[in-house]
Amino acid sequence: MAEQNTAEKKQNGELDITPELVRMAEAIVFASSEPVTDRALEERLPKGANIAAIMDVLTQDYKKRGVNLVKVGNAYAFRTAPDLAFLLNRQEERPRKLSRAALEVLAIIAYHQPITRAELEDVRGVETSKGTLDVLMEAGWVKIRGRRRVPGRPVTYGTTLAFLDEFSLPEISDLPGMEELKGAGLLSSRLPASFRMPSPTADPDILTDEEEPLEDVNLEQLGLLSPLDREEKS
Repeated sequence: MAEQNTAEKKQNGELDITPELVRMAEAIVFASSEPVTDRALEERLPKGANIAAIMDVLTQDYKKRGVNLVKVGNAYAFRTAPDLAFLLNRQEERPRKLSRAALEVLAIIAYHQPITRAELEDVRGVETSKGTLDVLMEAGWVKIRGRRRVPGRPVTYGTTLAFLDEFSLPEISDLPGMEELKGAGLLSSRLPASFRMPSPTADPDILTDEEEPLEDVNLEQLGLLSPLDREEKS
């Protein structure tokens, strides 16, 4: 049976998992300042490398170490083991604290993505300033995904891999549900019986059937160009 599986692998052009392939994958992830996607690993590792199997071996190798290999969406990154996080805690504030409005917008985008600005404002019940979206995009947690296939072709927003990484979420579907939010005191226990929490499943790298690719979006016109980008543009 083992010989048959090996023959099938060779016929499909799939390489055996070797210590050298695992070491190569480890080096790629370790050297990257951002989570490394499956596609990036496929481009850098030898053709035919079984990425999923290699990363599974590496994940198991690091499971009991001070640093773990974690999956962030469709990407991989090394992170401090959760039980050792206290060793790295610093008594300092983040460079930027999000306003309540920005937190509301971020939560709505996370749960309702892909979402247009008009849809976002409909959920909030108030107008959303361009500056709020600008802050979230500068933080790297929100991005423009594409355009909605409706008259006017408004742009759609969604979260990024950096958002998943920041909040330690393997997938966007791992966002807390209604019962979890109630238990944390973030939702009223007296919600109407008809109230339903959306279940986000949008892949940050794949457009839905209701979206089309970006081609001519003008961030400056939308008021979503970061200060650094504006300086470079000028």
